Amino acid sequence: MAAPTAGKEPVRVPAEKSAKQPAPSRELMLLMYRRMALIRKFEERAGQQYGMGKIAGFCHLYIGQEAVGVGAALACDEKDYTIDGYREHGHALARGADPKRVMAELFGRKAGYAKGKGGSMHIFDVEHRFMGGYGIVGGQIPLATGIGWASKYRDDGTACVCFFGDAAMNQGAYHESMNMASLWKLPVVYIVENNLYGMGTPIKISNAVTDFSRRSGDYDVPGEAVDGMDVLAMYEATRRALERGKRGEGPTLIEARCYRFRGHSMADPQTYRTKDEIEEYKKRDPIEILRTHLTKAKVSEAETQKIDEEIVAQVKEALEFSDHTPDPEPQDLFDDVLGH
Repeated sequence: MAAPTAGKEPVRVPAEKSAKQPAPSRELMLLMYRRMALIRKFEERAGQQYGMGKIAGFCHLYIGQEAVGVGAALACDEKDYTIDGYREHGHALARGADPKRVMAELFGRKAGYAKGKGGSMHIFDVEHRFMGGYGIVGGQIPLATGIGWASKYRDDGTACVCFFGDAAMNQGAYHESMNMASLWKLPVVYIVENNLYGMGTPIKISNAVTDFSRRSGDYDVPGEAVDGMDVLAMYEATRRALERGKRGEGPTLIEARCYRFRGHSMADPQTYRTKDEIEEYKKRDPIEILRTHLTKAKVSEAETQKIDEEIVAQVKEALEFSDHTPDPEPQDLFDDVLGH
């Protein structure tokens, strides 16, 4: 039997929204804009630096998916945890990480969050409760479940938000973790960022069920599909899920329906999708959607332009810092190694 082939993926209608909630404050929406604009500009310059040979190894950009990370991160309390797999520079910045130290890590510099030894896929920011990015597909899911177990054991009112891609849902670790989290009523919010492709494979030829929000029902866990291009929708869905977990009602699965504007990684030639498809999705740029919300909240173009200018300066400073901060010393290779 011939293998199935991928046809043109239709432009997806945004996920149905839940009951209308009061809009976030003007100040919170401006913070959302600042974080999303920072991620966009940071990632654009990171891609540029990769092309210049200043960033080595893997580099997965978050351009197009900013609303997912920022909406979820800002729904968290400061003491809540987040954990991630790929594209975690965006998630770290969404949580409040220092752009200079994130860029320094991408450059392999000693001032980076992993002292230059982790690179793009292994950023870890204890101060902001960002518990790292992990290169093994789905590897962060059981770790998030363990963090949720610790939160419940300590009874400290914390919860964990776990980000992973659509391809990770086919890993056994996802199913084992979902079963345990449901059984023990753990305060974990599992967010699958469904950007339609697992690397270059369309979800419709690798998944029997492409409505990922349904793939928690066997574990008696509620699942919700959310418009991942709308930061306000992501914020509200994550806020409700976190509150549910902290009340002792167990985990929630959120399917964030989104789209990446760049390839899976910087090494991706993107031969599996058309330029027309990408341009069609760019019509729903998450930053432009947030601009629409800001206009309704009486935020002027001058205010957002001022933020944009500050972001450009901030990213420039991060690049200059990373260019001039030292590399790790050879002996640093043995520091922070378990059992050393």
